[in-house]
Amino acid sequence: MIKKNFIAIFVLASLVSLTSCKNNDKFKIEKGKVGKITTKTKVNELKQIFEKDSIVTILSGKESTDNFFKEEDEYLIYEKGGIHLLTIIPKEQQDSLSTIKSIEIHDKRFVTKSGLNLESNFSQINVDNALRVESTLFSVTLFLDELNATITIDKEELGLKEVGIQNVSLEQIPDLAKIKSFVIWFD
Repeated sequence: MIKKNFIAIFVLASLVSLTSCKNNDKFKIEKGKVGKITTKTKVNELKQIFEKDSIVTILSGKESTDNFFKEEDEYLIYEKGGIHLLTIIPKEQQDSLSTIKSIEIHDKRFVTKSGLNLESNFSQINVDNALRVESTLFSVTLFLDELNATITIDKEELGLKEVGIQNVSLEQIPDLAKIKSFVIWFD
């Protein structure tokens, strides 16, 4: 009797473990991989990968006043219920056989092995990552080479109110500075 209960508990625990691992993979970020999307994923596969989610397609140069000057196609992935998960940019525009150029993360559940996600602050980013920094007019971009990712931090998070491209060093970024955007690059 005890042996049967032990076997039943073991089987149940194994199933729960497999289910949670499969669910975690949906939100896992690695170099060349975001969830089920890899460097080999083609645009025409997105519908199958996100079959339970919604995809909004915004094509470049389309004959409408809103998107006429748009240079890149965008595939916005929304979870049922309206949560924006990802923005996917293909390498080739208006080509369903194109692979992915970049993925912008919009949901905090997407996380790296080291625990980095959209809600991480600079001190968490700076712990395990070799970073390069580049300034723009309104933000600072951090390059994470081992992940092939960029993280943008608004200059207001640094206490800089002036608009300009002044050089910013890693030492000038406060530990509690928050992420503005998190992009994984596939090229």
